Amino acid sequence: MKRSHRAFGSVLSVAVRSVAVVSAAPTGTDRLACLSRVHHEIRVAIHQFSGYNCGMIRRPQQLARLRSLLKDNPVVAILGARQVGKTTLARDLQQHWKQPCHAFDLERQRDIVRLDDPELALEPLKGLVVLDEIQRMPDLFPLLRVLADRRPIRTRFLVLGSATPEMLRQGNETLAGRIAFHTLDGFSLEEVGIKNHSKLWLRGSFPRSFLSSSNSKSRDWREGFISTFLERDLPQLGIRVSSATLRRFWTMLAHYHGQIWNASEFARNFGVNHTTIRHYLDILTSAFVVRQLQPWYENLKKRQVKAPKVYLADSGLLHALLGITNEIDRDAHPKLGASWEGFVISQVTGLLAVRPHECFFWATHTGAELDLLVTRGRRRWGFEVKRTSSPTITPSMRSALSDLKLQRLFVVHAGEHSFDMAKKIRAIALSQLLDELKPW
Repeated sequence: MKRSHRAFGSVLSVAVRSVAVVSAAPTGTDRLACLSRVHHEIRVAIHQFSGYNCGMIRRPQQLARLRSLLKDNPVVAILGARQVGKTTLARDLQQHWKQPCHAFDLERQRDIVRLDDPELALEPLKGLVVLDEIQRMPDLFPLLRVLADRRPIRTRFLVLGSATPEMLRQGNETLAGRIAFHTLDGFSLEEVGIKNHSKLWLRGSFPRSFLSSSNSKSRDWREGFISTFLERDLPQLGIRVSSATLRRFWTMLAHYHGQIWNASEFARNFGVNHTTIRHYLDILTSAFVVRQLQPWYENLKKRQVKAPKVYLADSGLLHALLGITNEIDRDAHPKLGASWEGFVISQVTGLLAVRPHECFFWATHTGAELDLLVTRGRRRWGFEVKRTSSPTITPSMRSALSDLKLQRLFVVHAGEHSFDMAKKIRAIALSQLLDELKPW
């Protein structure tokens, strides 16, 4: 809190000093130059204060998970979308690391030069070594294997990057048995507080989008992110598909958010074959901006859907691609229910700390369905998402409970109260989600 006061005080002092300087300046060109300089100083001070505020939302669960992984593995990789907070989290970890820390940002020319001879640069280092944007130097993986095998272990490596098929392949093959992967999403309800659920749903989980001073500025940031992601980031990751094509595809996915993947329909709209359209989907999925929820099917007598459901990973990006700026736009949009469903599913899976291969949906060709099935060992929990304040039990819920042999079925709704609906079926108000569900 004291640091926050000092940060605000620095902004205030710059402003006061600036008024005095401008008042004392002569008229004409000199005053205009003075005003320009003052404007720049105030912007810098405000940016520093805003940057400090961004750090005010702590992520203790993420930090605890990283410490645990680094304790058991010589190399840990944080993977996630661009601008999701990987670098900030790594810096937070370094501030509390008891041993020496060494950081390399592979987007900075100075650090690239430092790694001109990577073995010479990395071999003598002890403590924690952070390599940001590791996908820019994939040749480091064989060296990391050698350094990770040294005994006793005196160096831990934390590598950060946007996921690419090449990075995952090299990490798994070259560092097999030595590396652990941690997927980082944006802010969660647990981190921003349940009272901010509507803001988080509207703006999405990217830190800079959520923390923007207004909805319009948040939307502008997301529009800029989409353009930069398509025009710069994906080409740097080796993607050779035009930004215009991928933006059109991404926008079309936004209108299909929460629906079962239909490759034939997408292929017809784009005039390409199934393989090409699947490649587009895999590109956006591997970059963590699209999620595929796989179908669950068993040896039942009912015919079951075997294609995945597709969701945009971030509700804020979904709303930007749909042209939604504020709550009024969102609540009047035809995709309101689908947007709510995707948002709730992402919060539930994050709160339970389950991995993608433990999450499914279930649907039959006769109409029975379940929005989310979470499995771990013998445990099976089902989740239905209802944008209503008074949920009721449906035949589909009873079918899922019986056919899938669920231990519990939860109905997450938009009302104010949680209550038991029947044996094994409980309605949970989103406002009480953090109290009702705990990580497995």
